Amino acid sequence: MTPTMDKSLERLRERAAAEGLLDVAYATADSPFGTLLLARTPQGLVRLALPNEDVDATLADLAGRISPRVLEAPGRLEEERRELDAYFAGRRRSFDLPIDWQLSHGFLLRARQGIAAIPYGETRTYADLARTAGNERAVRAAGSACSRNPIPLVVPCHRVIRSDGALGLYAGGVEMKERLLELERGA
Repeated sequence: MTPTMDKSLERLRERAAAEGLLDVAYATADSPFGTLLLARTPQGLVRLALPNEDVDATLADLAGRISPRVLEAPGRLEEERRELDAYFAGRRRSFDLPIDWQLSHGFLLRARQGIAAIPYGETRTYADLARTAGNERAVRAAGSACSRNPIPLVVPCHRVIRSDGALGLYAGGVEMKERLLELERGA
């Protein structure tokens, strides 16, 4: 892309945002695990797709569930990218990003808000999470809240493990979950 085209695209993005035509801005970010896709609305971070997730399918899902006005706008996700870089470098223990919870409802919302409250370097069980979300018998639903978490890493579902101490599954793969927990233990 030429510098003139870059400037034209940036003006288009700015105009869309100024006129209220940009409902979802997205950008990519590098991580030790591969490229992440970040998406935000004016309310905050709404989606973080892990490297093993299909970018086109994620964007199509956002267009269908939130708004068709989805536009690549890296400048609108600079803070998210900075905080993630600092997290992966071991310099950030919590995220100060606004979160848009609109992709979560009911029990899943309560469970994901419970996940967001798990401190850095600590873990909770799926049973703990179910209890926190208001239904101690809903352990499988707590697992679903983790497995379909639209904002992994920032809403740290990697910190939720099985009652027997086993890691359990993770959308980014068990190896990624293990490496994230090691990062937080300082290993």
